[in-house]
Amino acid sequence: MKKIVAHLFIALDGVVEAPDQWHFPYFNEEMGVAVNASLGPAETLLFGRRTYDSFAGAWPGRELAGGEDAPFAKALGDARKIVVSSRRLEFTWRNSEQLGGDLVEAVRALKNEPGDGVIGMSGSVSVVRQLLAAGLVDELHLLMHPIAVRKGMRLFDEGEDAIPLTLLSSETFKTGVLNLVYAPAKPAAEKGYDDAKGHLPQD
Repeated sequence: MKKIVAHLFIALDGVVEAPDQWHFPYFNEEMGVAVNASLGPAETLLFGRRTYDSFAGAWPGRELAGGEDAPFAKALGDARKIVVSSRRLEFTWRNSEQLGGDLVEAVRALKNEPGDGVIGMSGSVSVVRQLLAAGLVDELHLLMHPIAVRKGMRLFDEGEDAIPLTLLSSETFKTGVLNLVYAPAKPAAEKGYDDAKGHLPQD
């Protein structure tokens, strides 16, 4: 079964919208390595339409320019790119296709395709939310920036069910950015909480 790895830039207050307006002052070599580690191994990339449009508007040109990021741009171009959208799309970036049918069912089918490769995601917040709620995200990579943006969409909005996660790894960059990797976790047992209460200070 394939593994879904979602990668997001996130502010200290949970904002993930428009990272181009607050992210770049914190970008350094450490972050470049982390981004490449998240997306580099992906044979397939899953995008929401707006995130795809942003990538398609930038990376093909960078590949042609042949600069320092050309190898990464080529890797993105060579990967299979699947775009989630409710309207019919036309593509100019190679290896791009549209996801058909119900999102959760279609992504579950993608995961069950032959092989054990990685399906990478970058941005695409609404898609990540739905896949997290459905239990289809295997790893959630968050680059948490030391800034409170105070406006914009947050990763976790109000919903009916909690989404428990477990921390797999953490790293602090020189800029103060935290590189956090989470995986789904089972809900904490109520008994464990009851046991812990016995060790809390009493009034």
